[in-house]
This record gives sequence, C-alpha cells and structure tokens, in this order.
Amino acid sequence: MSSPFSVTRADAAARDADDPLASFRDRFDVPSELYMDGNSLGPISDDAERTLDRVVDEWRERGIEGWTDGEQPWWEYAEYLGDRLAPYVGADPEEVVIANSTTVNIHSLIGTFLDHVADVPAREVDAPDTVADSPVAASGNVVVANELDFPTDHYAIRAQFRQRGLDPDEHLRLVESRDGRTIEREDVRAAMDDDVGILFMPTVLYRSGQLFDVAALTELAHEYGALAGFDAAHSVGAVPHEFSAAGVDFAVWCSYKYLNAGPGAIAGLYVNERYHGLTPALPGWWGNEKATQFDLELTYTPEQSAGAWQIGTVPMLSAAPLEGSLDLLDEAGIDRVRAKSLELTELLATLVADLSEAEYEYSVGTPAAGERRGGHVAVEHPDADRVSQALRERGVVVDYRPPNVIRICPAPLYVGFADVYDVAEQLRAVIDEGAHEAFSASEDVS
Repeated sequence: MSSPFSVTRADAAARDADDPLASFRDRFDVPSELYMDGNSLGPISDDAERTLDRVVDEWRERGIEGWTDGEQPWWEYAEYLGDRLAPYVGADPEEVVIANSTTVNIHSLIGTFLDHVADVPAREVDAPDTVADSPVAASGNVVVANELDFPTDHYAIRAQFRQRGLDPDEHLRLVESRDGRTIEREDVRAAMDDDVGILFMPTVLYRSGQLFDVAALTELAHEYGALAGFDAAHSVGAVPHEFSAAGVDFAVWCSYKYLNAGPGAIAGLYVNERYHGLTPALPGWWGNEKATQFDLELTYTPEQSAGAWQIGTVPMLSAAPLEGSLDLLDEAGIDRVRAKSLELTELLATLVADLSEAEYEYSVGTPAAGERRGGHVAVEHPDADRVSQALRERGVVVDYRPPNVIRICPAPLYVGFADVYDVAEQLRAVIDEGAHEAFSASEDVS
C-alpha cells in the first residue's frame, strides 16, 4: 500500500539533522523509543538525577547540617528554585516560589483571594501604566472557570466556597464550550459581571491543548474588577510566559510534565508583588518571614513575597530533581524549545490530517494556529481508547482522555521529527491491521 502521507520520513529525518536541540535527547533516559506522554510525566534526565543524588549524598554525609551547609542550603532551597523558575513565567524572583502540590496551591490561593478581594485597595483598571503595580479592587465572590477544566481545579474551588458558607453551585460559574474542545474569549466575557471576584482559567486546556491568551484574559478580568488567576500546569516549561508584564494576579503549575522533575515533584506558584504581605488562607511555618522563622512565635508573620504561600517544610527529595531539570532547560533555552515544539506539533497535525479519510477516521482537535496551540496534539478517533492501547503495545506511549482523544506530546528535548513521522505511521498501521480490535474499552486513562 502506498503511503498516505504528504511528508516523507526522509524529510523528517533531514529536519532532525539540522535541529540544534537534537543532542539533548542523549541526556534523558526515555522508557520507550516513542515516548509521547511528557504532558503527563516527563522522563528523567541525567541532570535531574545528578541533583537528586547530590541532595541524597548531603543527607547521608551532613544530616541536619544540610539545611545550612549544603551546596544549595536546603533552608532557602524553595526560594532558590523560585528564582530559577521566575524567567520561565516572566516574573520577578520574589513573585515565584516552589511549594506544595498544584491542588494544594489552588486551595491556598483561591482561598486567600476569596478572603481578601474585598479588602485590597482600588486602582483604575483602564490605566495601562498601573496594571502591573496596583491591586485590583475585586469585591465579588463568584469565580468564573470553564467546563473543560481539569477536575481538581473545580474540586478545590468548590471546597473553598463550602468552607466560607457559600453554595458552590451558585458561586462557581462555568463558561461553556461551543464544540467540546475549546473555549472562546467572547464566551468568557459573557460570563463576567460585577459579581465576579476571580477569573480562574488554564493557560492550556488539558484535553485539547488549546493555548489561551493570558494577557487578554487578564485584561478582561481587570476590566470587570476581578482578579486573574491561571493553572499553568500544561505550559510552564513548554511555553514562555510574561505573567508580571500582563498583570496576572496569581498562578500555579506542576513540575512533573514539561519541567521533567519527576512523579509528584514539588509544584510552583506565582503571586504578583502587589499582594505580598497578605495572610494566606492556609498559612504554615515555612511561609513565615525568614528572619523570624526560627523564633518560633505563635503568631504568624507572612514573608513579604510569594514565599508566604509555602506551608510545610520544603520536601527536598521531590524538589531536588527540578534543579537539574532547570540546568538542562536553561541550556536549551525556552524560546528554542517553544519554536521546536510548534514545528513538531504542526508536523504531527499535518500527518494526522492525511489520515482523516473514512478509512482511518482520525482528526485533530487542537487549534491549528500556533498562537492557540500548547505542547501536545489532541488526536481524535471514535475508538481512541482501544487505539491508544494498541499504540502502547507497539511502544508508542500516549494517553487517552474520554471520550475520543489520544493525547500525543512530541516534547522537544527528547523527541525528533522522524519520531513524529513514526508515530503517524503507527497510527496508520493500527487501523490497517485492525490491531485495536484486540482490546476492550478500559477505565485506565493513564
């Protein structure tokens, strides 16, 4: 059978030969030749293993002295890694810290701002020169999110309403999708009014891969006197951001996807400097001001930075791999990573489009425009569940999301153009050979 593809493997291999990031693949231990699941869990790199091993050695050799005498003293490690992460989200160092998990950070930040939005001083929302340095005067207690969010966001938001005696069904307002894949900005605007205190959106939709215009959504929120918060789990490390310049109020993200820091790795958060000094909804001793932390006073004094939103002692063994991952990512450069990601996802979308006829029934559910596309491609198929299982059996590691999406992530640091071609070839072969018919629908969506 002749190839259905408009691009040849030789074309793809030629692009690999000219790829300035190709050599980074050798620094990863990738569990499969075609590992396309970095949007769920990135693989371990030599760099991440090195910094993890260093901290383990410090623990072995120095014990408690590692808190003050380590190569990077553990006591200030969260702030150190926050400084390292700040350029990736376009923030000042004091606006970023590593802490907790993404879900805990959503609880903490949503709770904080539900408590405080009515208390922050007003600013002129139509004055561009004040956007980045003055608090928003939000007074509403409605949170606007969307129906395509990852569920944990809603679990946390609803819990914070219940803790304040508010009915989540009345106070959580969801923007509906027109097509089940994407959210349109006009529909977000239609959900806004003076009752809204917080607009909380993802930077990238976890299923379809739609990338949002963070600056435009922030401006929209501020137009209505609301705060703008973002779940950036599916973009940090894949897409460069400018949170401070856009006037974003707060954001959260994880480190185990595009930052490749390992399963359950410590999360990150951003709080615009205009809110430093607020008392977090979930205060803990690690967020107390550093200067008096070991005075062990019974009254909490928040650190005058994003560090206030830390809760418990920094978990060093889930934080250490992030240091090495950032060493590698610093060397690669986030702009080069994003440029290659756009090329890889465009190639994948082109190849999948070649398999759109009735014989194959594949289609792309991710927006075509680069400025609306994150780091993965949502490949749709009526039998997506069984096709994804067949792909995994063939060594193509992807994941399935109901009802009909195969998420494929060609992560630029360890995936090449020929790899993308080979994935498309396996998509074709599974249907040609009926390989998916050997599988039953599964509840496993890992």
